[in-house]
Amino acid sequence: MVHTTMEGSLFEPTLYIVKGMCILDNDGNRVLAKYYDKNVLPTTKEQKAFEKNLFNKTHRANAEIIMLEGLTCVYKSNLNLFFYVMGSSHENELILQSVLNALYESVSILLRRNVDWRTLIDNLDAVMLAFDEICDGGVILDSDPMSIVGRAALRTEDVPLGEQTVAQILNNIMNF
Repeated sequence: MVHTTMEGSLFEPTLYIVKGMCILDNDGNRVLAKYYDKNVLPTTKEQKAFEKNLFNKTHRANAEIIMLEGLTCVYKSNLNLFFYVMGSSHENELILQSVLNALYESVSILLRRNVDWRTLIDNLDAVMLAFDEICDGGVILDSDPMSIVGRAALRTEDVPLGEQTVAQILNNIMNF
Protein backbone atom coordinates (compact mmCIF):
# COMPACT_ATOMS: atom_id res chain seq x y z
CA MET A 1 0.00 0.00 0.00
CA VAL A 2 1.34 3.41 -0.99
CA HIS A 3 0.31 6.54 0.91
CA THR A 4 -0.58 9.71 -0.98
CA THR A 5 -0.49 13.27 0.32
CA MET A 6 -2.85 16.12 -0.49
CA GLU A 7 -0.31 17.36 -3.03
CA GLY A 8 -0.48 14.00 -4.78
CA SER A 9 3.07 12.88 -3.99
CA LEU A 10 3.61 9.28 -2.93
CA PHE A 11 5.21 7.86 0.19
CA GLU A 12 6.49 4.32 0.25
CA PRO A 13 5.50 2.44 3.41
CA THR A 14 8.32 2.12 5.89
CA LEU A 15 9.02 0.60 9.27
CA TYR A 16 11.06 3.68 10.25
CA ILE A 17 8.11 5.45 11.86
CA VAL A 18 9.57 7.16 14.94
CA LYS A 19 11.93 10.09 14.32
CA GLY A 20 12.61 10.68 18.00
CA MET A 21 11.47 10.30 21.60
CA CYS A 22 12.28 12.61 24.47
CA ILE A 23 11.45 13.45 28.05
CA LEU A 24 11.77 17.09 29.14
CA ASP A 25 11.54 18.62 32.60
CA ASN A 26 9.10 21.40 33.51
CA ASP A 27 11.58 24.05 32.32
CA GLY A 28 11.91 22.45 28.87
CA ASN A 29 15.36 20.99 29.53
CA ARG A 30 16.25 17.57 28.21
CA VAL A 31 16.16 14.71 30.68
CA LEU A 32 16.45 11.96 28.08
CA ALA A 33 16.22 12.04 24.29
CA LYS A 34 16.88 9.76 21.35
CA TYR A 35 16.67 10.74 17.69
CA TYR A 36 16.65 8.04 15.05
CA ASP A 37 16.77 9.85 11.69
CA LYS A 38 20.13 11.48 10.94
CA ASN A 39 18.46 13.71 8.30
CA VAL A 40 16.07 15.19 10.89
CA LEU A 41 17.72 17.31 13.57
CA PRO A 42 21.21 15.88 13.00
CA THR A 43 23.07 17.90 15.65
CA THR A 44 22.59 18.17 19.39
CA LYS A 45 22.30 21.95 19.04
CA GLU A 46 19.41 21.59 16.56
CA GLN A 47 17.76 18.94 18.74
CA LYS A 48 17.89 21.14 21.85
CA ALA A 49 16.56 24.16 19.93
CA PHE A 50 13.71 22.01 18.60
CA GLU A 51 12.99 20.66 22.10
CA LYS A 52 12.87 24.21 23.53
CA ASN A 53 10.48 25.29 20.76
CA LEU A 54 8.38 22.14 21.23
CA PHE A 55 8.16 22.72 24.97
CA ASN A 56 7.21 26.39 24.54
CA LYS A 57 4.38 25.39 22.18
CA THR A 58 3.06 22.53 24.32
CA HIS A 59 3.65 23.15 28.04
CA ARG A 60 0.46 25.20 28.43
CA ALA A 61 -1.55 23.54 25.68
CA ASN A 62 -4.40 21.19 26.37
CA ALA A 63 -3.95 19.11 23.21
CA GLU A 64 -2.08 15.85 22.67
CA ILE A 65 -0.66 16.45 19.20
CA ILE A 66 1.16 19.23 17.36
CA MET A 67 2.74 19.66 13.93
CA LEU A 68 6.07 21.43 14.34
CA GLU A 69 8.93 21.94 11.90
CA GLY A 70 7.65 19.19 9.60
CA LEU A 71 7.20 16.65 12.39
CA THR A 72 4.08 15.19 13.97
CA CYS A 73 4.61 15.31 17.72
CA VAL A 74 2.40 13.58 20.28
CA TYR A 75 2.91 14.38 23.93
CA LYS A 76 1.78 13.82 27.47
CA SER A 77 2.68 15.63 30.67
CA ASN A 78 2.81 14.49 34.26
CA LEU A 79 3.76 16.66 37.26
CA ASN A 80 7.18 17.98 36.22
CA LEU A 81 7.89 15.84 33.14
CA PHE A 82 6.81 16.02 29.51
CA PHE A 83 6.94 12.93 27.28
CA TYR A 84 7.19 13.35 23.48
CA VAL A 85 7.22 11.03 20.47
CA MET A 86 7.98 12.49 17.04
CA GLY A 87 7.27 11.13 13.57
CA SER A 88 7.24 12.53 10.05
CA SER A 89 4.46 14.88 9.00
CA HIS A 90 2.65 12.14 7.05
CA GLU A 91 2.83 9.57 9.86
CA ASN A 92 -0.29 8.09 11.41
CA GLU A 93 -0.73 9.86 14.75
CA LEU A 94 -2.50 6.85 16.27
CA ILE A 95 0.63 4.77 15.83
CA LEU A 96 2.73 7.54 17.39
CA GLN A 97 0.20 7.78 20.22
CA SER A 98 0.53 4.04 20.90
CA VAL A 99 4.32 4.48 21.16
CA LEU A 100 3.82 7.41 23.53
CA ASN A 101 1.42 5.39 25.68
CA ALA A 102 3.90 2.49 25.76
CA LEU A 103 6.69 4.88 26.79
CA TYR A 104 4.66 6.59 29.50
CA GLU A 105 3.13 3.42 30.94
CA SER A 106 6.50 1.60 30.91
CA VAL A 107 8.17 4.47 32.76
CA SER A 108 5.23 4.62 35.16
CA ILE A 109 5.53 0.91 35.97
CA LEU A 110 9.33 1.10 36.27
CA LEU A 111 9.00 4.04 38.66
CA ARG A 112 6.22 2.32 40.63
CA ARG A 113 3.65 4.95 39.52
CA ASN A 114 5.79 7.72 41.03
CA VAL A 115 6.52 9.53 37.76
CA ASP A 116 8.48 12.65 38.67
CA TRP A 117 11.87 14.14 37.81
CA ARG A 118 13.78 12.94 40.89
CA THR A 119 12.54 9.34 40.64
CA LEU A 120 13.23 9.26 36.90
CA ILE A 121 16.80 10.49 37.42
CA ASP A 122 17.34 7.87 40.14
CA ASN A 123 16.17 5.14 37.71
CA LEU A 124 17.53 6.60 34.48
CA ASP A 125 19.32 3.38 33.53
CA ALA A 126 16.06 1.39 33.51
CA VAL A 127 14.23 4.17 31.62
CA MET A 128 16.99 4.18 28.98
CA LEU A 129 16.55 0.44 28.57
CA ALA A 130 12.80 0.98 28.13
CA PHE A 131 13.52 3.50 25.34
CA ASP A 132 15.63 0.84 23.61
CA GLU A 133 12.98 -1.86 24.07
CA ILE A 134 10.28 0.34 22.53
CA CYS A 135 12.14 1.60 19.48
CA ASP A 136 15.33 0.72 17.63
CA GLY A 137 16.56 3.04 14.92
CA GLY A 138 13.04 4.38 14.38
CA VAL A 139 11.44 0.94 14.08
CA ILE A 140 8.80 0.20 16.72
CA LEU A 141 9.76 -3.02 18.50
CA ASP A 142 7.07 -3.25 21.17
CA SER A 143 4.12 -1.27 22.48
CA ASP A 144 3.07 -3.50 25.38
CA PRO A 145 4.24 -1.85 28.63
CA MET A 146 4.35 -5.12 30.60
CA SER A 147 6.65 -6.87 28.11
CA ILE A 148 8.81 -3.73 27.81
CA VAL A 149 9.18 -3.53 31.59
CA GLY A 150 9.83 -7.27 31.75
CA ARG A 151 12.86 -6.81 29.53
CA ALA A 152 13.96 -3.41 30.85
CA ALA A 153 13.62 -4.04 34.58
CA LEU A 154 16.98 -4.47 36.18
CA ARG A 155 17.28 -7.64 38.21
CA THR A 156 20.48 -6.99 40.08
CA GLU A 157 20.30 -10.25 42.02
CA ASP A 158 20.55 -12.12 38.68
CA VAL A 159 23.38 -9.97 37.31
CA PRO A 160 26.98 -10.85 38.20
CA LEU A 161 28.81 -8.13 40.12
CA GLY A 162 31.20 -7.47 37.22
CA GLU A 163 28.29 -6.70 34.87
CA GLN A 164 26.35 -4.37 37.20
CA THR A 165 26.30 -0.62 36.72
CA VAL A 166 27.65 1.67 39.42
CA ALA A 167 24.07 2.76 40.18
CA GLN A 168 23.04 -0.88 40.72
CA ILE A 169 25.99 -1.58 43.01
CA LEU A 170 25.35 1.57 45.08
CA ASN A 171 21.66 0.72 45.28
CA ASN A 172 22.50 -2.77 46.55
CA ILE A 173 24.89 -1.34 49.14
CA MET A 174 22.30 1.20 50.34
CA ASN A 175 19.63 -1.50 50.64
CA PHE A 176 21.95 -3.91 52.45
